[in-house]
Parts: sequence; C-alpha cells; structure tokens
Amino acid sequence: MKYLFTPNEKNRTGIAVGEMVGGNLKTLESLAGSASDIHTKDKILFVEDTGEYLYSIDRMFWNLKRSGKLDKLKGLIIGGFKIKADTPGEEFGKTIEDIVLEKVAEYKYPVCFDFPVGHQKNNFALKCGALHTLGVHLNECRLTEV
Repeated sequence: MKYLFTPNEKNRTGIAVGEMVGGNLKTLESLAGSASDIHTKDKILFVEDTGEYLYSIDRMFWNLKRSGKLDKLKGLIIGGFKIKADTPGEEFGKTIEDIVLEKVAEYKYPVCFDFPVGHQKNNFALKCGALHTLGVHLNECRLTEV
C-alpha cells in the first residue's frame, strides 16, 4: 500500500521507518494507563479526532507528552481534525499545528499534518501493526507499507 498526498507548509521534513500505531486521539487519551494503552517507542504514531475544541486537543497532546508517548517516536502523522468552534471572545489562540509543534519541539522526527485519515470523506486505511516508511518532503508526502 502506498499513499501520496500534498504536504502542509507546517510539516517537519524527514524519513521514518516504523510500525504504525494510533487512532482517535480522545480514545488514546482515555486508554492511557490501561491494559489497552499503546506503546509508541520506535513507532510511527497517527492521530485524528472529531468534535473536539482546540483546548481539549491541547490537553490530549499534553497527556501524550507527559506520558512519554511522543519522546521516542520515529514519526508523527496528524490526520483529520474536525474542530468545534470556540465561543466568540474566548478563542484558544492556537491552531492544531501550533499545538502539535509545541509538544514535539524538542524531538527531531518528521511530522506530517493533514494526512487523509479520520472522520472525513477522503479517508485512507492505515494498517496498525504493519511496518511503514513515512517520507515527509517539501514537495510531497508519502506513506508506504513495507
């Protein structure tokens, strides 16, 4: 399986090879510390979500960071996020890209935004547990099952 898609200008370039893990961000947060918790060391993590406020997404990414799930990744894929609108006058003031890049600033792995996976019409199927190569470049992004 090979996917090609247009890069986001906020992507962090690089190449990663690792087992694919991930899913819905709220679900991953809810499973933290349970028998169903995911292990992310040396893996490519993908996340997506729908119907969440930006401040909630920020909290969930703090959970990933503080639980060590972001520090030893090979790569990070940010899928579709359908975000609830803030109440006028109470805007959070950060984009999804701002939130993610803040949490992974100290790490060097590639980060890919706008990957077509999640609660959306253009929804690629990702095979968790399979080895993948993620190539994030200025002119193209590519995800290939190895």
